[in-house]
Amino acid sequence: MYGFYKIGCSTPEIRVADCAGNAQRIVECVRQADEAGAHILCLPELCITGYTCADLFLQPMLLQGALSALRTICAETAECEVVFAVGLPYSSGGKVYNCAAVIHKGKVLGIVPKTFLPNYNEFYEQRWFVSADCEDTHLVDVNGNAVPFGTDLIFACSDHPELRIAVEICEDLWAPLPPSTAHAMAGATVILNLSASNETVGKAGYRRELVRSQSARLLCAYAYADAGRGESTTDLVFAAHNLIAENGILCAESRLFENEPVLCDVDVEKLCVERMKNTSFDTQSAEDDGYEVVWFSQQQKEKALMRAISRAPFVPEDTAELDLRCEGILQMQAEGLRKRLEHTKAKKAVIGISGGLDSCLALLVMTRAMQRLSRPMTDIVAVTMPCFGTTKRTRSNAQTLCEALGVTFENVNIAQTVRSNFADIGQEEDNHDVTYENTQARVRTLVLMNLANRLGGIVVGTGDLSELALGWATYNGDHMSMYGVNASIPKTLVRHLVHYAARTARQDTLRDVLMDILDTPVSPELLPSQNGEISQQTEEIVGPYELHDFFLFYAIRYGFSPRKILFLARQAFGTSYSDQELHRWLRNFYWRFFAQQFKRSCIPDGPKVGSVSLSPRGDWRMPSDASSALWMSEMDEIQNEMGFEQ
Repeated sequence: MYGFYKIGCSTPEIRVADCAGNAQRIVECVRQADEAGAHILCLPELCITGYTCADLFLQPMLLQGALSALRTICAETAECEVVFAVGLPYSSGGKVYNCAAVIHKGKVLGIVPKTFLPNYNEFYEQRWFVSADCEDTHLVDVNGNAVPFGTDLIFACSDHPELRIAVEICEDLWAPLPPSTAHAMAGATVILNLSASNETVGKAGYRRELVRSQSARLLCAYAYADAGRGESTTDLVFAAHNLIAENGILCAESRLFENEPVLCDVDVEKLCVERMKNTSFDTQSAEDDGYEVVWFSQQQKEKALMRAISRAPFVPEDTAELDLRCEGILQMQAEGLRKRLEHTKAKKAVIGISGGLDSCLALLVMTRAMQRLSRPMTDIVAVTMPCFGTTKRTRSNAQTLCEALGVTFENVNIAQTVRSNFADIGQEEDNHDVTYENTQARVRTLVLMNLANRLGGIVVGTGDLSELALGWATYNGDHMSMYGVNASIPKTLVRHLVHYAARTARQDTLRDVLMDILDTPVSPELLPSQNGEISQQTEEIVGPYELHDFFLFYAIRYGFSPRKILFLARQAFGTSYSDQELHRWLRNFYWRFFAQQFKRSCIPDGPKVGSVSLSPRGDWRMPSDASSALWMSEMDEIQNEMGFEQ
């Protein structure tokens, strides 16, 4: 469903060498996962026999018991749709291998032997097993059926070709060059690791980082199933530490020593997009890499999405992480501006200050840059330029903010200049059209540019990423500056950055004015105010910024289709917006994004600070006259399916 697949890890409570009893417990785990809607399940290393059988692995009775148990597991899971991997010892050519059997609907799809056999400290695997290192893929007999045997196997879903599974076993992950690296380069998007990693002090954290970092390095989903209760405790204990990660993010983790299953959704479509964008990730076809692809068909079950979808994907939910993110971003912005001021030998840094969020953030960044340069705050010239729509609240906040920060504050009333230009071009002042609005924006930019020239300085831009995406800027007006410090900061994150500055402010006056700015509606203030109140609220015109930032993240960061973005938006926003509202604002997002590319094609320099940037010199290159027909066509299809009118 939209590229999401449920992956699980289960640890059955086994008895050492009790193959028949273990088979029943494994079947229970498989059935439970299947009922929960799992598409893929990973079970621990050698769980059919138990990892701690030691010299019993060389007993033919145990090996036959494992095969008999495997036959039972296949027979009793024949009705299950879940694809699962289970560990067992397997004898071939007079040697014993530590293996994973991949099973679907009662059929063994393949046997994957372990490559790296630990033989140090508490491990003695080379005493019993042979490495798969020198084995080419070949057919072996498994309970009367010819089954592919080898490490170079990829199990691919014919109904959903992006779902491609590969297997490695325990120590394989801890090796300098894990087999999963080759698996991923051959196209595997999901890696299963069947493990029996005993517990020692500090090992859980190291194990967690291995799983997480390998999933990041391989741009894959990585499921790690660990042995647990029931293994021999003669010398070791096993904690059943089950882990699932997706591209560096830990999605699910069991509690230690609880033998509890974990299940989560992973977005395989997103992983495929990441690989497609990453030119360092040079995948080859599995066949070209010497892999054998084993195909299976899986009926997808419609189950509710388990993973939480954040309403604000640019903003960390954890408060401590958010604070670190905010501080890091402010440092990056300030460092970018510091270098620009130093390189241009600018005597002053000039900014238009409106009393709104964006100019507030830009000014805060400028003060940090001046601190880095050991220059006085008075080298910042903040200019307020009131006109027809300026309210007392915003103008007062602008002045209070500048006084609290100790920067040079100037007031330039632009009404006379605007009226002069109206007269020049024949614009009636009572005609509140786009010319009426944009003339004010361009005059403000004219004032800033000319003032910067007179003072030997540069103009610092205030526009943010959300405005760039929507084209919510006047071309050659507030669209233009000499360095745009907010260029890759989305509006939802701008708010948190200002709030962080307020919470960490040392002055009460600064804290209070920042909080009032946060409480002020977003507005360009280009239409006459009504009774001193803001008459023009941006979000009533272009739509809620929390929606547009959500759309921006998934449409540009991951290239998701409108249909999938709407699905995710429903998960994230619940009943906050109706389907019709979500559709309306997503259509508006696409329309504006395509129509306004010409503004993004010539934006000023500015530092990239996050995973999404629309700079034409960096992350986003798009023709200004590209057609939105494909995206709008899907929006029309969705509208017809839902049966509403826009």
